[in-house]
Amino acid sequence: MTDLRLRIEVVAGEPALEQWRHVHNTIVPPAALSLDEVRERAGRYRLENAYAGDVLVGCSTVRPPEGERAVATVIARVLPGHRGRGHGAALYDHALAHARVLGARVIETCVLAVNEDGLRFARARGFAEVERYVLDGETAEWVDLRAPAPA
Repeated sequence: MTDLRLRIEVVAGEPALEQWRHVHNTIVPPAALSLDEVRERAGRYRLENAYAGDVLVGCSTVRPPEGERAVATVIARVLPGHRGRGHGAALYDHALAHARVLGARVIETCVLAVNEDGLRFARARGFAEVERYVLDGETAEWVDLRAPAPA
């Protein structure tokens, strides 16, 4: 039987970049990225892929803390066929821990408004909606959410 524990790896190399891109583009098609755009993001953010055994199930992004409030953005994405198995929680917790190591005091996330699973996931972790918006020249609505500050 295949070991289905979640394995999370920092994106390194072209195959891993392409896998991260696949998950990202599947979950947020209005913000689909080229491989060059993913390479550029990998230089600014921590990108990781998540695997159940050898099967790609999701990816994450950690944007490092910025500003006086040390706001970091943590985004966990799980492919639809792999949701409801705890992968999102494990991936999010892993990415959150990394953001905290970087000094984050405030955590935000961003979800495509039509992604009801993603919004439900964020709200279940205490995130509250901060803003809804549509980017210039686009039609997709985005939701920014913020987690309560830790005690």
